[in-house]
Amino acid sequence: MIPDDAIVLIRDKYQALLPSMDERMRRLWAAAEAKALGWGGIACVAFATGLARNTITAGLRDLQQPLPAGRIRSPYGGPKPLTAADPGLLQALDCLVDPVTRGHPECPLRWTCKSTSKLAEDLTSQGHPVSARTVAALLRQAGYSLQGCRKAKEGSSHPDRNAQFQFIHDSVRRLQRRGQPVISVDTKKKELVGNYKNPGQEWQPEGEPEEVKVHDFPDRKLGKAVPYGVYDLSNDEGWVSVGINHDTAQFAVASIGRWWAEMGQKRFGGAKELLITADGGGSNAYKNRLWKVALQGLADETGLKLHVSHLPPGTSKWNKIEHRLFCHISTNWRGRPLTSYEVIVNLIAKTTTRTGLVVRAALDPNLYETGIKVSDEELAKVHLKPNKFHGEWNYCIAPRRQSS
Repeated sequence: MIPDDAIVLIRDKYQALLPSMDERMRRLWAAAEAKALGWGGIACVAFATGLARNTITAGLRDLQQPLPAGRIRSPYGGPKPLTAADPGLLQALDCLVDPVTRGHPECPLRWTCKSTSKLAEDLTSQGHPVSARTVAALLRQAGYSLQGCRKAKEGSSHPDRNAQFQFIHDSVRRLQRRGQPVISVDTKKKELVGNYKNPGQEWQPEGEPEEVKVHDFPDRKLGKAVPYGVYDLSNDEGWVSVGINHDTAQFAVASIGRWWAEMGQKRFGGAKELLITADGGGSNAYKNRLWKVALQGLADETGLKLHVSHLPPGTSKWNKIEHRLFCHISTNWRGRPLTSYEVIVNLIAKTTTRTGLVVRAALDPNLYETGIKVSDEELAKVHLKPNKFHGEWNYCIAPRRQSS
């Protein structure tokens, strides 16, 4: 009978050495202790350490016949892979994960969330008993990984989509070579003003997250912020006007005019032309009559000949301002509640990048009316000259006083 004190001593030694031992050393140490105890030593060490008796017995064999240097098990030692005992397991798993391409469209999990627990449950019911953890390991070995959906299918595209992109590219290069300004414009997503949750995370003292409102019901007094951006393609500079009510064509053109007054005119003092690249929809849509009327006012005020090119339908994600300005603004204010217009303007204006992006921002307190109709007579007064190539997308608006 081995004393209890010996069992406690073995347990304490094992716990002290455990972090420093690999599988082979644990096996050898346990075997040495069992051998020193004599009869009943294997049972005693197994009880004290929690190791299996087979493991200690294998250690006794290793003591008699040492393994080659660098090995922790004898060749072909250790438990056999589950796939060796069940050759059909991988094929059954593959059919469950990707039933359509594997020729099994009637897979029972086709309309079910394919979690590892669901997969393990169905495999077991098919005669392949397996745990959820093993399923995860098998999936990784087979080249699967956790993935979400990716927006890639745009549906049918305009037949002249690529030609329009080439036209815009050539127009940008042509004006840049002449030293004329080229800008990309768009409206960023509207933001609730107030103590609301903003996606993302930022460093805070542990256990002290920023507390915000549980529900995102708009505050009637604070309303929403409407950021309209102007990005200078030649100088990596941006301007953002933060509106307080509606995203209209008048607001969009006013934002472009403010960029010209605050930044563009200083950068391009002798400019005679301005190329504006924009999406095909929204406040700067190519079908928006008010957009063209407002641009005529901007041309008259600045004396600039305005060239406008719209991106083809369904291609707004390719607008330069999206991935050169707006994405950096979103990164800069991630995890911060946009509690006031002042906070929004300051966060936008403090946005920078390693490549030297400069951003300025200001609040536009004006109220812009929606639903304004433009008559045929008013549209006819716009000095608009459509381009021969898709004149609805590409056109020029000249100042009226220069043509009189």
